[in-house]
Amino acid sequence: MFVVKVGGGAGIDYEVFLNDLVRHRDYLLVHGGSHELNMLSTRLGVPPVFVTSVSGFTSRFTDRRTLEIFNMVYAGKQNKLLVEKLQALGVNAIGLSGLDGRLLEGRRKRALKIRRGDKKVVLRGDYSGTIEQVNADLLRLLLNHGYTPVICPPAISHEGVAINVDGDRCAAQIAVALQAETLLLLSNVPGLLRDLDDETSLIREIPRAELDRFMEEVAQGRMKKKLLGAKEALDGNVARVIIGDARGPAPVTGALCSGTGTVIER
Repeated sequence: MFVVKVGGGAGIDYEVFLNDLVRHRDYLLVHGGSHELNMLSTRLGVPPVFVTSVSGFTSRFTDRRTLEIFNMVYAGKQNKLLVEKLQALGVNAIGLSGLDGRLLEGRRKRALKIRRGDKKVVLRGDYSGTIEQVNADLLRLLLNHGYTPVICPPAISHEGVAINVDGDRCAAQIAVALQAETLLLLSNVPGLLRDLDDETSLIREIPRAELDRFMEEVAQGRMKKKLLGAKEALDGNVARVIIGDARGPAPVTGALCSGTGTVIER
């Protein structure tokens, strides 16, 4: 069993990705939609706002209006597009957000502590949070009856409110809940790069014991969250995490069979 998360960044050919994915069996798909969300929210007059926490992690500030647009893109257009394409390829896919059946449940953050220049600022009114529970029984029910779940944020808070959660950490928590062997985190970069402007600077392997150091000293921007997701998956007994490129001709096969990307093993 493996869990694959495909990002929503620019440059990903979902036709190519899905045609490769369906060559494999026993998987579950998690997806993002950031590029589409950025474009739509800008057109609707709610341009994206990104903030950096005091611990160095970058995330989207999600007020209630942004959350509504988030649902339109992730649980609407992007999710159903992937379900449609998988159905056309003969996979009985079923699309779910973390809201459905309390699939992904967690705690809403009451405030965000961020850095703004040299200052620390507290932001309120954010609808984001952290997953604390995965409804693994629902996923096993679907998998055991021949359905392939296609999952996206948002999650649901303990109080029943939608919350934005990180897609990579979402995939990690699902992999842990289902006791998956491998977690694939695929996006529009080859993996962890020493130099963001040089794709040949790929770090092909990270020793498990040095993961924290690479997260602190090498990873930048969104890659920090991917390494955090990798750490959470490995801590939850997932055997292997591969951070790879969704843009290649066979991204899933390359990652699973050849270790293409950045590999971290328990």
